[in-house]
Amino acid sequence: MHIDAKKLLRNKKVMAEINRHKWLESEIAGYDIGFEMAAEDWLKKHAAAWVAYHLKKSSKKKSSASTSKKKRS
Repeated sequence: MHIDAKKLLRNKKVMAEINRHKWLESEIAGYDIGFEMAAEDWLKKHAAAWVAYHLKKSSKKKSSASTSKKKRS
């Protein structure tokens, strides 16, 4: 699966995850690692799992919405 980093970085939820990652990794390092380093690290380590989880979650919402529409007909 190819992950479009530029597209992910426009997502507010992803930005919140990266900021959380920055805070945690900075605490471990004992200094502020900076946003760029945190973003690069998060994209490498966590982006694929985040995208897979959120794609699965959004596809469930779509399928349940289409199922409820079919039931109403």
